Amino acid sequence: MQHLGPLELVGDRWVIGDPKRNDGSCLVLATEGIEHYVRGEADPRDVVPWSSLHTVRLRATMKPWMATRSGGVVVAAGGYMDGGRDGCSVSGIRDRYKPWSVNYTHHDRTYTSMHMALAVDLVAKMSEAKALHRLGDPEWLSAVVSRLAPTPRWTPLPVRRVSEIIELLGT
Repeated sequence: MQHLGPLELVGDRWVIGDPKRNDGSCLVLATEGIEHYVRGEADPRDVVPWSSLHTVRLRATMKPWMATRSGGVVVAAGGYMDGGRDGCSVSGIRDRYKPWSVNYTHHDRTYTSMHMALAVDLVAKMSEAKALHRLGDPEWLSAVVSRLAPTPRWTPLPVRRVSEIIELLGT
């Protein structure tokens, strides 16, 4: 499988979000760091080196409408998942403890709750391990995603799989 929630292999690079939808915005996980691209622009709007990131958090919504302002109101009423304008975002702390956040465009497809949980946990665990640069290694990330993506929907303690796979493949 070539995707895990909002994380998708495009060519030979892993991307968070869909740059092809509307005014698409995506984050390319490059060797040097995270590159923020917007549809129709040849160069990235921002490049954040892995070495300048202290923490990173991934947020995702199951369906595209949940990442809208009104979708956020509806989702907030349920109280159990991310929603609203920042529902599809990557945020963190950069050097000098400067907050950083960027939204990405949701794909047309629905993200399964399992894929969302696994992708969010993968980014969190790499952040905790101070190994965010591994997300910029396409071969390593492909190996991780190929093992995580087929996780059955009703697997107990699915985030334990993330830890096991990271341990197996190394950080």
